[in-house]
Amino acid sequence: MPGHSDPRIHVILWAAGLLAYGQRETAMVTGQSATTSSTTAAAVSPPSLGVFERYLTVWVALCIVAGVALGHLLPAPFQALGRLEVAEVNLPVAVLVWLMIIPMLMKIDFAALGEVREHWRGIGVTLFINWAVKPFSMAFLGWLFIGWLFRPYLPAEQVNSYIAGLILLAAAPCTAMVFVWSNLSDGEPHFTLSQVALNDVIMVFAFAPIVGLLLGLSAITVPWETLLLSVVLYIVIPVVIAQIVRRSVLAHGGDEVLKRLLSRLQPVSLLALLATLVLLFGFQGEQILAQPLIIGMLAVPILIQVYFNSGFAYLLNRAAGEAHCVAAPSALIGASNFFELAVAAAISLFGFDSGAALATVVGVLIEVPVMLSVVKIVNLSKPWYERGAERGAAGMARLDSARSAGK
Repeated sequence: MPGHSDPRIHVILWAAGLLAYGQRETAMVTGQSATTSSTTAAAVSPPSLGVFERYLTVWVALCIVAGVALGHLLPAPFQALGRLEVAEVNLPVAVLVWLMIIPMLMKIDFAALGEVREHWRGIGVTLFINWAVKPFSMAFLGWLFIGWLFRPYLPAEQVNSYIAGLILLAAAPCTAMVFVWSNLSDGEPHFTLSQVALNDVIMVFAFAPIVGLLLGLSAITVPWETLLLSVVLYIVIPVVIAQIVRRSVLAHGGDEVLKRLLSRLQPVSLLALLATLVLLFGFQGEQILAQPLIIGMLAVPILIQVYFNSGFAYLLNRAAGEAHCVAAPSALIGASNFFELAVAAAISLFGFDSGAALATVVGVLIEVPVMLSVVKIVNLSKPWYERGAERGAAGMARLDSARSAGK
């Protein structure tokens, strides 16, 4: 692997955002997009689907080809962009992150955050999946597939390193891209923001012990600079900017002006995502072509754990009677990973060229299309979900009544 990993990770994340946005627009046209609960910030009416959005799949394919070609023919510019980083966080790509998530964060009304406590069941489910299920299920899947089934086909000296990379990948929940997934599934934005903030606090204390337990290491080097800088860059700064702009626009023009502004920001976000998609394959294209078999084998446990964790969270929310606008982002948060932290930890523990570092990168490559399919599933299954959630809510109400009567 090249020495600079974070740019590739961010680029992959933003390729996900690009594809996710395209799926969202398609869902809107076909009527599959779900509605949010009453606590959700006022919805912004989507613009009509233009040629650019309608043929988004074509642009994605062209960007993939362009990225691989440019990365091979003009490596110097990509290397220069890769060097513009602090604590494994690429600064130019951070700007592209802002272009995508700031418009989403502008929809959040902080005065409504107090209503998130109504969704305590969704928060509980997400925390359970993120911290009690996901790291351990990945450790099992890594041992099953990489340590046993695929072991004869992998470099013997890297097998344990591959498994370690998979564990690092699953040990910390995603910070930035969950806003994209939530927006894509019409998730409750206040729930999403609160859940991300809570996960970040827990991550500071739980990441090292969980990784140390699963890897059998007595001391884990936590890349604190990367962790803290990522939180500041991808949550604190975008939230502050978004709220300043939101309040200013509402004060001077009201809701209609805010809606028009968000509509105008849409193509800017798409163009930024297309640019990062080119960077993705400029950074990673040659490695994908050089090691397709290994990448394919590493993808199998990641693929399974994404579906397993998201499905488990979705079903638990349904059984608990949680609203779909909470269950959808809960399922997606439960399956997402904090790639910057995983890569930085893999490099600090095992080195740039280790199997662990490669596994974390493969994690992003496979998770992007899989997460899009999860989004499609939760959107299409909304009627089925809500029928079961109503029964779950009624059951929870009867249980509460029985407990009250027992007292």
